[in-house]
Amino acid sequence: MNQSVKKYLAQIGRKGGEKSRRKLTSTSAKNMVKVREARKAFQRFYTECFWSFDENYHITLQDVDWVADQLRKNGNRKAWEAARKLCH
Repeated sequence: MNQSVKKYLAQIGRKGGEKSRRKLTSTSAKNMVKVREARKAFQRFYTECFWSFDENYHITLQDVDWVADQLRKNGNRKAWEAARKLCH
């Protein structure tokens, strides 16, 4: 490995340890987590609860309550638990 590659890797490694420059409010961070969890639940319970919807549907923050409702209406106990987590 030549010296310029070593220097570059050292530089990007150092940046990885720096604090993120992204400014997120706690509300924004919580909403991001809700959307991520709703997307996971949509994929995990697709055949059980969402089979009549487009498999590639893109879940947004506005869809989180809908995902929770579908999990409660059509799901088993694990789906209910996932819905409960989405609502808190």
